[in-house]
Formats: sequence, structure tokens, C-alpha cells
Amino acid sequence: MSTLIKKRQSLLPGETGKFAGSLSGVILFLAVLPILTMIVMSFSGSANLDFPPTSYSLQWYKAAWHTFVSPDASDVLSLGQAMATSLLVSCLTMIFATLIAVPAAYALTRCEFRGKAVALQLMSLPLVFPMVVLGLALLLVFDSLPFHMTTSRLVIAHVILALPFVVKNCTAAMLSIGTEVEEAAQMLGASPMRAIVDVVVPLMKSGILAGMLLAFIVSFNEFTVTYFLYTIDVMTVPIWMYSRTVSSLDPTVFSFAVLIVLIDFVLIWALEKLVGEGGVSF
Repeated sequence: MSTLIKKRQSLLPGETGKFAGSLSGVILFLAVLPILTMIVMSFSGSANLDFPPTSYSLQWYKAAWHTFVSPDASDVLSLGQAMATSLLVSCLTMIFATLIAVPAAYALTRCEFRGKAVALQLMSLPLVFPMVVLGLALLLVFDSLPFHMTTSRLVIAHVILALPFVVKNCTAAMLSIGTEVEEAAQMLGASPMRAIVDVVVPLMKSGILAGMLLAFIVSFNEFTVTYFLYTIDVMTVPIWMYSRTVSSLDPTVFSFAVLIVLIDFVLIWALEKLVGEGGVSF
């Protein structure tokens, strides 16, 4: 009897591993299913949106390319202009969020000050704040200003949304850097600021790179808050794609969505190659 119990117990870890693996596979499949559906629909050869498609072709990719090179007269803004706006806003968001996050991460890890716990909570607030309410609040604030803002208000809004990701990654990098490196630099004659710039910041490279790429991805894909702040002349790619689905669903949107997924995939792949999984904090 004891031999049978031991054999049964020896099988339990393997059975548990198989169950966990199967459960993880199901969850991963459900997460990827919408993307796979979108990719399949982008190759549909029929004029309607039946799923699964009855035939397959590249007609919607050809239509998407035609839309890109020869915008429709009915479009207020072309895809090229929307793409340029998205890239500009994302790059500016990445730069400004990093410039704010690096000193903030240093202060949060090295300095002790009154209200530090509150500052940490406020820094993470955009992650849990309802996006619709945040977009409406920002719209009211920007409209109450005595001057007009277009692209700049999109950048400010996106920096607010991306800042927690950049700060978390920079803080994680700072926690692995001991104070002795700064002390050694100062003992060799460097000023405190020089020690930070020449020693600490280079050691934070992994966290800074991770935060920068995450800020770009968050900004490039942001829709909810941007919906409240865009104008007819300044809109991002997600807003442009949504505008083509309001009256009737344009099948070329699936082709454009595949392009966006490929861009995000390349950025995430680059993030893992440049930084490694250990340097990324979500």
C-alpha cells in the first residue's frame, strides 16, 4: 500500500505541470484569438465580412495601399498624415516621459522626503484611472486655457499615460545600483551631479531603454484619451482607423490593423533583444 501511495504522489507533480501547461495554452490561445481572427479577415476574398471567409486574396491589402498612396477625397485626413502625427506624438512622448522619469526614479529610490508614499501612489494613478474620465477631464482643462493647443495636448496626455511605465522601469534599474558607485565617483573627484550623469545613468540603461520603448508603444496605440483630444487636422492612426468604421466597417481596416500589430511586434522584439526580460517592468 505504501508503495502505491508513493507512486501516486510521484505522479502528482507531473499531472499538475500538464494541467498548468494546458491551462496556460488555453489562456494564451484566447488572448491571441482576436489577433488571429483579424489577420484571417485581412486576407478575405469576399466583399462581405463573413467569418471564416469563403475565399482568400490580397484585395484588401491592395485597397489599403491605394488608400495610402491616393487618399480618398472623402477623407478629411490621409493615412500618411495620421501616421506622421502618431510617430511625432509617440517620439515626443517617449522623450519627455524619459526626461521626467529618470530624475523621478532617482529621487524615489535615493531620497527620503515627506509625502514619498503619496508620490508613489500618484505616479501609478493613471494605470487605474478610468480612461474615459481622464480624457474628459483633460479636454475640459485644455479648453479652459487662454491659448489653443493641438499636437501638444496629445503629447501631454500621452506622457501622463506612459509615465508610470517609464518610472517603474527606471526605478527597477535604480534599485540594483548601490550608493557605493556614486560614493566612489565622488571620492575620485566627481561632483554629485557628474557622478549621477556619468555613472548612475549609464547603469540605468536597461530600465531607460525599456521605459522608452514602452512609452512609444503606449502612445502609438492609445485611443480612448486621444478620442477626446484630437482635432480634424490632428488625429492619430487609431483615431483614423476608427473614423473608417463609424458609418460602415471598411475591410481595409483589418489590413491596417495587421500593420499596427507588426509594428508593435517588432518593437516588443527589439525591447527583449536590447534589454532582456529582466529589465522590463510592467
